[in-house]
Amino acid sequence: MSKATFLTKEQAEAIAKEFPTPFYIYDEKGIRENARKVHEAFAWNQGFREYFAVKALPNPEIMRVMKEEGCGFDCASEAELMLAKAVGSTGEEIMFSSNDTPVSEFAYANRIGGIINLDDISHIDTLLSACEGEDATPFPETICCRYNPGGVFEMANGIMDHPGDSKYGMTKAQLFKAYSRLKELGVKRFGLHAFLASNTIGGDYYPQLAARLFQIAVEIREQTGVALSFINLSGGVGIPYRPNEVPNDILTIGAGVQRQYESILEPAGLGDIAIYTEMGRFMTGPYGALITRVIHEKHIYKEYIGVDACAANLMRPAMYDAYHHITVLGKEEESADHMYDVVGSLCENNDKFAIDRHLPEITVGDLLYLHDAGAHSFSMGYNYNGKLWCAELLLKEDGSVSLIRRAQTPKDYFATLDILPVYEKLNE
Repeated sequence: MSKATFLTKEQAEAIAKEFPTPFYIYDEKGIRENARKVHEAFAWNQGFREYFAVKALPNPEIMRVMKEEGCGFDCASEAELMLAKAVGSTGEEIMFSSNDTPVSEFAYANRIGGIINLDDISHIDTLLSACEGEDATPFPETICCRYNPGGVFEMANGIMDHPGDSKYGMTKAQLFKAYSRLKELGVKRFGLHAFLASNTIGGDYYPQLAARLFQIAVEIREQTGVALSFINLSGGVGIPYRPNEVPNDILTIGAGVQRQYESILEPAGLGDIAIYTEMGRFMTGPYGALITRVIHEKHIYKEYIGVDACAANLMRPAMYDAYHHITVLGKEEESADHMYDVVGSLCENNDKFAIDRHLPEITVGDLLYLHDAGAHSFSMGYNYNGKLWCAELLLKEDGSVSLIRRAQTPKDYFATLDILPVYEKLNE
């Protein structure tokens, strides 16, 4: 089966003349249309906000697109907080969801007014410490707490994940204690957050997660007197990496959450709670591609196709055995009657984008389009074997292409080393 590309061979070849492969390219039109559909899906909730997960695609130009479409930002580190601030987001447009968090990062998040999502009950004391010292700031009046129900998370089609094995979040008992203490500390607005499964397909995840969190919200009020201001459903809404998978319908998902809201929260007098999401993969995943050129064929016990990208550019297949569909640009209509391993040049045998993949006949010089690389792809890159990060490009709505991150150079790679003068001398 095939998947549609947002770039033709002719376009890719023209781009490659200016920006050598490998490169990432993102589809601005697709990203904007998807963001608008997400907001349409949750328009029934007056306080809804999507906090785009910066870790998925931490590029300021993409973040500006998201901001223009009404999104806030979910950040997991000080650097991500800085990015959100740099593109003009302020205060509660920023959500800080971290774990094992240094005092200094809590201090920075509080200083810029972001909503702090506490991963552990002990972090209340950490946050108190962050509010003291030379740069003393008031303890925040808005706080979110992350919940972990433990055990397994099941849906109609079986076990989806094992929250009990996850390092994130608080137990229910800790959650109640945290809200009570935060209330004593003067917090006025409270939120609840949970993430129980990743990359779900089928549309049932958000409504079922919402039902659990809505019921917990009722219990929180009964046990602590705290009425939540917002509930953050986090991420977990997946995308169809394989061509035979049916995409999630975010409108149907939003309607499913609404039904749970109306049946659980509204009868309990909690119908003013805002719903937040913090999706990354769903927001940008399908709208990014890694373009790489075939540079080598190897015929031994298997048929290998070597490309100029490697796992350092896209590590998901090597790390997770994740599937990314591959289109041989210009050969979309040809029969996939050859079986290849598509590999990079790292000194690691797991540096493979595809194993035993049926594709059209490939020759040196062909351009391969690796699908669904718009989230958790470039952002997970690394420099093993001295491999350099490639460029990121944006296919704009008017059809033009802009460079939104230049490719790394050897000088960049050596910039943090004291041997830089030696490197420069070698290249005189």
